Amino acid sequence: MTYRVCFVCTGNICRSPMAESVFRARVEEAGLGDLVEVDSAGTGGWHEGDGADPRTVAVLEENGYGSDHTARQFQLSWFSRLDLVIALDSGHLKALRRLAPTPEDEDKVRLLRSYDPAAGEDLDVPDPYYGGMDGFEECLEMVEAASPGLLAAVREHVEGRAA
Repeated sequence: MTYRVCFVCTGNICRSPMAESVFRARVEEAGLGDLVEVDSAGTGGWHEGDGADPRTVAVLEENGYGSDHTARQFQLSWFSRLDLVIALDSGHLKALRRLAPTPEDEDKVRLLRSYDPAAGEDLDVPDPYYGGMDGFEECLEMVEAASPGLLAAVREHVEGRAA
């Protein structure tokens, strides 16, 4: 049975596609590609159908990640098929938890940086959209730092299903 993870930011062109690409690479490296499905979406539909921001693509490619992406808006109906919904900041977390149709679905929503033990108290990944390349590079660093903890949590669930 496939374990499904969806990363969510505002427009699905910067942070969430970056997290999707990085985490998909970690899942593949861990040999879990056949067991874990990774995608992303935005809380809004402003960029639906667009590719990732060119700065996101540049930072991903410079660091050896794939960047094939088409933006889409998160849909309420997806909760039933998702195992984990990863919000990139506290605003997304609140919006997604309000959207969740059941308490069980609300429990599926987590902040990405909550999986980074070194993150401290500020668990938001800042939106790099209105800044320069340094914001996109910082976003990648935060995503990469949280990925091992997230992978460990997902692996635990996947192995628990297989047992």
